[in-house]
Amino acid sequence: MNNIIKSIRTRLLEISHLGQDGNLQSCFSSIEILYTLYNGVMNWSVENAKSPNRDYFILSKGQSSLALSAVLEEKGLFLNEELNTFCKFGSRFSMQLDRTKFPDGGIENSAGSLGHGFPMAVGLAYACKIKKNGGNHIYVLAGDGEMNEGSMWEACAFAGGRMLENITLIIDDNDSIGKMLDLSPLKDKLSAFGFAVFEADGHNVDDLKSTLNKCRGISGKPQAVIAHTIRGYGSQTLMTDNSWFHRSPDSDELEMLKKEVETFEKSDD
Repeated sequence: MNNIIKSIRTRLLEISHLGQDGNLQSCFSSIEILYTLYNGVMNWSVENAKSPNRDYFILSKGQSSLALSAVLEEKGLFLNEELNTFCKFGSRFSMQLDRTKFPDGGIENSAGSLGHGFPMAVGLAYACKIKKNGGNHIYVLAGDGEMNEGSMWEACAFAGGRMLENITLIIDDNDSIGKMLDLSPLKDKLSAFGFAVFEADGHNVDDLKSTLNKCRGISGKPQAVIAHTIRGYGSQTLMTDNSWFHRSPDSDELEMLKKEVETFEKSDD
């Protein structure tokens, strides 16, 4: 795990502690995906965050709102002092992001109920295709559990039927629902809906970058990347203790988890 990504995970712990809330396991599983998108894949910067020719990122997996905020802070969109107000009265930052609070760009959709972000992204991709915008591409992050929603598959049917080559669906497949409803083989299902489907190590930035950049060259098909991840990746405690599904660390837990992040190596998982 590179030092920047470790610092983002540490930052997530600090923000969660300050705001006394957070979906840390879900956020930790998606950090490499979000970091890679904003570093070497998307045509997006703080300076072009409102440009009609930018790439769009839609967060369908709303549980990762805090992770997205931390990645955008690292890109310079927010000041540290502001993100420290997470979940405080009057803050722009809450458990689910509200795009209306960010008029200068950076947050493209309001996160909330699962199953909404991807259909919105498909509508956006179709509109961009009709308008023949300047080559912009739509990237979406969804969770594997979210793929249980019927609205997700309706959106898949539309994207495949309209051959929306300007959209890439990334699924954070951390096996959050494997014991409840097994959707495998997910790759075959997405292929049947007309997607070009790829798989990647969701915690390997180089693999993610290579795979996502391949998607941009696909013609006549939407793309899906099944990113294999681990809930809570980057901390042994968060990876193994499911009581962390939705809670924040106290002062002692914060220091313990920060040490785990600092010493974590891929060979540990």
